[in-house]
Amino acid sequence: MITVYGIPNCDSVKKARNWLSDHGAVYVFHDFKKQGLPPDLLAHWASALGWERLLNRQGQTWRKLDTAEQARAVDAASACELMQVHTSLVKRPVIDWGGTALTVGWQPDAFGAALAKALA
Repeated sequence: MITVYGIPNCDSVKKARNWLSDHGAVYVFHDFKKQGLPPDLLAHWASALGWERLLNRQGQTWRKLDTAEQARAVDAASACELMQVHTSLVKRPVIDWGGTALTVGWQPDAFGAALAKALA
């Protein structure tokens, strides 16, 4: 089962969900603002994708943090703590392709290969 993690009003999440629908993919959407983000899942993502790639330093939430709070993100553990408190700091969408792949962000080129692998 493909699971898309994110928030529904995020443009990248909307694009990814539309792409999946357009390609006939069946998926589950997990709104981590409403349904939460389990710490062990976040740690798994940070390990698999790299915390630097997972932490969205381009977004509005990051810019609203004071510099001391931003400076706390120095390794996977501290970045995960920050992302757990401010779930909007997680780059979106995170897509679990049924255990065959894990992607983060809007990357339609990677989605095609991941979907083919998930359906194989």
